[in-house]
Amino acid sequence: MTAVPSLSTSVQRLLSAAIDAALPDAAGADPLLRPSDRADFQANGLLALAKRLKGNPRELAGTVAAGVARDGLIGGIEVSGPGFLNITVTDEALVSTLATRAADERLGVPLAAAPGTMIIEYSQPNVAKEMHVGHLRSTVIGDALVRIMEFRGEKVIRRNHIGDWGTQFGMLIQYLTEHPGELDHGADADAGDAAMSRLNRLYRASRAVFDSDAEFKERARRRVVALQAGDPETVALWRRIVDESTVYFNAVYNRLDVLLTDDDIVGESAYNSDLATLADELEQSGVAVRSAGALCVFFDDVRGQDGEPVPLIVRKADGGFGYAATDLAAIRNRVGVLGADTMLYIVDARQALHFKMVFETARRAGWLPEGVAHHLPFGTVLGKDGKPFKTRSGETVRLMDLLDEAVERAAEVVRSKAPDLPEAEAAERAREVGIGAVKYADLSTSRTRDYVFDLDRMVSLNGDTSVYLQYAYARIQSILRRAAERSAGPAAAHRELALAPAERALGLHLDDFAETLEGVAASYEPHKLAGYLYALASHFTTFYDQCPVLRAEDAATVANRLFLCGLTARTLAQGMALLGIETPERL
Repeated sequence: MTAVPSLSTSVQRLLSAAIDAALPDAAGADPLLRPSDRADFQANGLLALAKRLKGNPRELAGTVAAGVARDGLIGGIEVSGPGFLNITVTDEALVSTLATRAADERLGVPLAAAPGTMIIEYSQPNVAKEMHVGHLRSTVIGDALVRIMEFRGEKVIRRNHIGDWGTQFGMLIQYLTEHPGELDHGADADAGDAAMSRLNRLYRASRAVFDSDAEFKERARRRVVALQAGDPETVALWRRIVDESTVYFNAVYNRLDVLLTDDDIVGESAYNSDLATLADELEQSGVAVRSAGALCVFFDDVRGQDGEPVPLIVRKADGGFGYAATDLAAIRNRVGVLGADTMLYIVDARQALHFKMVFETARRAGWLPEGVAHHLPFGTVLGKDGKPFKTRSGETVRLMDLLDEAVERAAEVVRSKAPDLPEAEAAERAREVGIGAVKYADLSTSRTRDYVFDLDRMVSLNGDTSVYLQYAYARIQSILRRAAERSAGPAAAHRELALAPAERALGLHLDDFAETLEGVAASYEPHKLAGYLYALASHFTTFYDQCPVLRAEDAATVANRLFLCGLTARTLAQGMALLGIETPERL
């Protein structure tokens, strides 16, 4: 593994050295280097320096430019405007840097300097309930962050904090006790859908009796008590319901192609034995106080519309615990036992106040060091009418139905582009394109923004879609196959060649991959990686249109352009893989 400094980092180093030498009073100043459409880079920092030093900015810029060591890296540097520096790197330096990246299996992306233990909580479906479109964002954002952080070398622990505890289980378990065959089944061809169908049937039947039969309602209430007391028969039936739900969850995760497994499930029930002790510690330390029979934590800055304080309720007046207590127990376990130094909670924005209070409570109790826990809120999936995405009947959209429809739409695109594909291959391409389209539409949107779910746009070959990126990758693979068929010679970097503008633009963007990933990892924003990949595919499209590859004027240019094609394909594939999206070889 070779960490390859980017061209911008190398240019920044040379500029900083020149500033330190020319302006000792400004030693250590940031030259504020940025990409530019007037050159490869532009340095704007001398304007602020001139103001601070009471000098003429153009004169200062000229002095610094004259002192910059070229080192075979900088081909041109000139003063522009009121005191900017426009900098162009040499073609040789650009190709050399790209060759070094290509020689590394990680494309020159360094591992984190100080990797730690990171816990990422995401997805969080509820047992005995279908996953819906609202679970999509948490699941795909969390999965992308897991992949990115693991690629950076972090020790990542995935946590699927499923809702597997609560009073509703009394109703379900009691009905299952009285109708023991309700969840019986043979070997199901479609295990996930079949499991959810059985759970839906159990829920509807038990709810109907619960709502109409007072005696059953009382038996269900007693069953909750038995569950909380650990009654073996009750716990066994509860476990059966959880296991049935897990079959369904796994079917969704497999369809969505995310990394979550059974080993990542640590639901609310996992912390039951800790809750009483946790509550006692909070009360004894004075962090929590009794109010109207409940154990509560109060905050000066959290008040209701009536101006009264809104507490975090750790234990209810009836002695029961809600999910605030469970979340606190999870924090204590994750920091104290698992040694987490970073925790990410991928949960929608409506839970922002809850996590604010939970994190503050854990800090007061001494369980949560400052800066360890981060709630990463996300926006809502909207329909074309701009309202939360629903079916025509107003119901929440089932996630599995949504994914199936995306694959069906993608199949139409695949058939139109490649009508001669064998049926099995066409079906596989449709799966890759359809699932990728759904995930990319989510991940290319800033995490905190709402977005409109529009399958027509998602599976389009034009615009900022995963299909556009997948098609760019497949096009490159086609070029490389044709090169092999024609014995065009191996791809190879030729440092001596002068590059066309489209080659330079593509090369400079390829060099930004590592810094883009560093920024994504620092801000936990996968949409920045998606934006980088879309720009990369766009640069390649321009390169493809303006720079013939196999019909180039000489063998060296053919080899160099094949080299650029290969590095672009590898970068696209790696970036898409970090988003959890596949890149088919043919499309």
